[in-house]
Amino acid sequence: MDNLTLLTTGATLLACVLAVMGVHAYASGRAQRQALVDRLSQTGRTHAAGRRRRFRGLDRRLRRTGIGRRIESKLATTGLDLTPGEFFVYMVAGVAVLWFAAQAVFASFFGPIAGLLGIWAAVGFLNWQRNRRIEKFINQLPELSRILANATQAGLALRTALSMAAEELEAPAGEELGRVADRLAVGHSVDDALGELADRLPSRELVVLVTTLVLSNRAGGTLVGSLRNLTETLEERKETRREVKTQLSQVNMTAYAVPAMGLGALLLMDRVMPGAIERMTSAFLGQTAVVVALVLYGVGVFVIRRLSKIDV
Repeated sequence: MDNLTLLTTGATLLACVLAVMGVHAYASGRAQRQALVDRLSQTGRTHAAGRRRRFRGLDRRLRRTGIGRRIESKLATTGLDLTPGEFFVYMVAGVAVLWFAAQAVFASFFGPIAGLLGIWAAVGFLNWQRNRRIEKFINQLPELSRILANATQAGLALRTALSMAAEELEAPAGEELGRVADRLAVGHSVDDALGELADRLPSRELVVLVTTLVLSNRAGGTLVGSLRNLTETLEERKETRREVKTQLSQVNMTAYAVPAMGLGALLLMDRVMPGAIERMTSAFLGQTAVVVALVLYGVGVFVIRRLSKIDV
């Protein structure tokens, strides 16, 4: 009987020890997995030192969905210090604010419309930030080409020249070249690393630079002379792009000023005749007129933007 008691007690203690070890191993593995996910999600982006990430649980669940992966891929090319979970929460909060503000200022009919416009604005903000980053990178290409030409002329290998350029250039070129240098350090080929860079930040200027570097790396040749000529060409294209952007700034402003004037006229009408918007949107004909007007404004903005878009 005493032996059976000792055996039961020993088995119980052993089970408790194994359970504690299992919980500890599970918690440690979960923490290591989360740390790895955070490092992988932060690759290529500059984050504020020591900033604690919010909405970790939502972020983990969101990354498993198609929408989360699309948001993550867009954020990776914008340079924003945000995770997919943070961006999603901020977007939902902004949509809610716009929804209630439109209901309070105009009428309840405008709440869902304002919510849809909020989602469109959030997606447009990501695209604008991405295009802005690409534009800044293009402006740094002449300096990048000059650094690579000088490093190559000094006898440095292309891998070393890219690493040196990543250290000397500011963001976004420094960050993107740092990612290229990291790929090269872990065994990726120059073609693959530069090809990923061209895919992340698509532009004609970068494609020309990447093609020059890849062909010179494959077949050899006068890389220094090619980079010198490319530097002059990039400088000229940079000035041309700046002039075109200045000339088209008034046209782009008109595309957004016209809808703003229509919105102002709607508010003015409601102030002159209080409750006019509510009465108008309470009828099906009025709702149809509002939707048609918004669609026409959207088509006008799209057409003006397309007509003023000139590829240089």
